[in-house]
Amino acid sequence: MRFKWLALISTILILLVITACGSKGQEVSTGSGQDRVESGATSQESNVKTVNSEMGEIEIPETPQRVVGLSVVYPEFLYALGIVPVAVQNYHDDFPSYLSEPFSNTMKMGIGKTPNFEAIMEVSPDLIIAPAWWSQKDYDQLTLIAPTVLLQGRDDWRDELRDIAKIVNKEEQAEQVIQDLVEKEKIAADTLNKLIGDETVLYIRVMEKEIVMHGENIDRGNFVHKRLGMKPVPNFPQSEKAMSVSLEVLPEYDADHLIVQLDDETNPEIKKKFEQMLSTSLWKNLKAVKEDHVYMVGGKEWFNLGMAPLADSYVIDDIVAAFEEKNEFR
Repeated sequence: MRFKWLALISTILILLVITACGSKGQEVSTGSGQDRVESGATSQESNVKTVNSEMGEIEIPETPQRVVGLSVVYPEFLYALGIVPVAVQNYHDDFPSYLSEPFSNTMKMGIGKTPNFEAIMEVSPDLIIAPAWWSQKDYDQLTLIAPTVLLQGRDDWRDELRDIAKIVNKEEQAEQVIQDLVEKEKIAADTLNKLIGDETVLYIRVMEKEIVMHGENIDRGNFVHKRLGMKPVPNFPQSEKAMSVSLEVLPEYDADHLIVQLDDETNPEIKKKFEQMLSTSLWKNLKAVKEDHVYMVGGKEWFNLGMAPLADSYVIDDIVAAFEEKNEFR
């Protein structure tokens, strides 16, 4: 381990010396971490450009080849723009199904209060992109590894996607991603309207210690109720974004249709909690349960719902397929 760290530190010092001497940088190969840094005599120069970040103007490769996107949504943004990151943070042990194949060679770094610096060094990135709200405290350490762009927080993921697209020269692709999703949402909303019309829908997440109901004023609920046009229960407080409730309270929001997400479908405590719910009279007497209008949906696949385009696209397909399947038996 000691020699590995010495090799990694030597690599960083070499890169810093090259930068200080005015070099335009080295082209990074796609080999293993120990083989990626070529000698100065054989390396090929790559162009650089200046970009704005929360830390001011910085120089980055014009066409970065090995990108690390910190936060659980930045990897989705990068892949939506055609870039497979070399390392990502991950909340679940496995990637969502829509990323499992393209990210098969991408390093998982887990999630924590600080980045996994050793893992980031190991993949030898030529660019790190991170949200300022999370990574500003670690900026100095990250810049020792690779040029690091910190971006401001946004209320709408579309603006986050556009910010990243500017960094990696993918502005047109970003607008196409956004427009394609808008068209897909319209088609899905029309299909769902034909299936259930004005019947009410409640979207809940079963977590380890609580049940969370999502209203139309938060990312997830907004997607279900506004973007896909499914009618919320009329007594959901308009001032609330989401509500944590017990099973005893759930009948007060007795919707015609119930979308149920287990927050982590692999968590034994959550699975046990849900199984206990299913056996209660409170659950069995819900209108949606009696009419067989309960739709079980993915956990990790829905994790970034309302916060990233690939998750939204997956959820559209998931919801439409679930409602169409139930409609066959109505």
